Amino acid sequence: MKIHFISIGGSVMHQLAIALKRKGYQITGSDDEIFEPARTNLENEGLLPASIGWDPSHIHNGLDAVILGMHAREDNPELLKARELSLNIYSFPEYIYQESLDKTRVVVGGSHGKTTTTAMIMHVLKHARLRFDYLVGARLAGFSQSVNITDAPVIVCEGDEYPASAIERRPKFHFLYPHIAVLTGIAWDHINIFPTFENYLEQFRIFITRIQPGGHLIYNSKDPVLTDLVNETRREEIFYHPYDVFSHQVEGGVTSVELDGEKATLKVFGNHNLLNMSAAWEVCRQLQVNAKLFLEAMAEFTGAANRLQPVKQSDGISIFRDFAHAPSKVKATIDAVKEQFPQRKLIAVLELHTYSSLNKDFLKEYKGVMDKADESVVFFSEHALEIKKLPPLEKSWISEGFGSKGLAVISDRGSLEKWLQERDYRDSVVLFMSSGTYEGLDIENVSSAIVAGDN
Repeated sequence: MKIHFISIGGSVMHQLAIALKRKGYQITGSDDEIFEPARTNLENEGLLPASIGWDPSHIHNGLDAVILGMHAREDNPELLKARELSLNIYSFPEYIYQESLDKTRVVVGGSHGKTTTTAMIMHVLKHARLRFDYLVGARLAGFSQSVNITDAPVIVCEGDEYPASAIERRPKFHFLYPHIAVLTGIAWDHINIFPTFENYLEQFRIFITRIQPGGHLIYNSKDPVLTDLVNETRREEIFYHPYDVFSHQVEGGVTSVELDGEKATLKVFGNHNLLNMSAAWEVCRQLQVNAKLFLEAMAEFTGAANRLQPVKQSDGISIFRDFAHAPSKVKATIDAVKEQFPQRKLIAVLELHTYSSLNKDFLKEYKGVMDKADESVVFFSEHALEIKKLPPLEKSWISEGFGSKGLAVISDRGSLEKWLQERDYRDSVVLFMSSGTYEGLDIENVSSAIVAGDN
């Protein structure tokens, strides 16, 4: 197979290119910018383009397929030539489907928790020594790639709602046609892509219709919106598996679980992770993994990158970093920390970074999500607004949207550093939540200073 990647430098695109090269395919690619770690990863595999930019001469009739990344625009000269030659053009999820026609496809969708749920399933299957391919949106311990394509009989995919490519605006998870589908919950986000909640909900309605006959839908029964949608779209030819929070106990800041007489102590915590674990168990059960193997694996699971990951810990102080940015994710993360450390003060530091979170009309969705924090601050960067070409944000709009008593709102890194220096961290948990960088704040250094008592 000869395949050309347009926008080979994308986070998933370059990983897919490497996976297919390792499978024995002839791979070429192009891009107008390639950043780390994609640059080094491609170079190590001999796939780094000789020059940066687009070149229609890369496109010819000898190609079996062209895979188009989201970064490429509709007027991309290579895309135009591929269309002119009537070549097979795929977005990456469309191509993943082509590679998985003879596999059992597991697809994990939902507004929150899909990366962690996918990671849990992968971790268990690896522990059980089962052969499987995968597509996941984060770096996972024990896996050198985020995409793997072989002749394995199963593929586990994280399926998100973002558009598949510049010429295929439907969500990625619409193209994966699962045999085993997971829906972790529905909470409106991506206001720049789905302008109304109903429009967002419709994408999940369509996803359910794509489950293969005889397949399974595993869904979070704690989510009333999702439960209503499942009941509304119920199909006779598929099987339904509602799940709830995994049965557990929390003692001394440690979570333990039991399943079919087997017991384990977990390294992750929080009801949102216990919900993810329940979903992962339902999937693994369908793939013939028993409770003993499942809990053995889960006892060693440390989470996906930047999902409630410990940064620093000492007597009386625990510092975590989390990718949480959408309202439902922020609330779930804060709830998890408060449940795990009920006697400690919670200091929550949230950055608004996504298009939705920086939109004045969306701020009301954050109402009350930080109420359980004892001290809290919301940070946003004026520079981020400029880069995203968004209008200015008034701090009063953020205060009103969140509605939390005593909430601080800060828009420059210096003031955020000062706010952090002024806190009393005795007997506390500090929670940094962001999909950004707090305008370059060095969280490792700040955390070291907190633990050392230098703040």
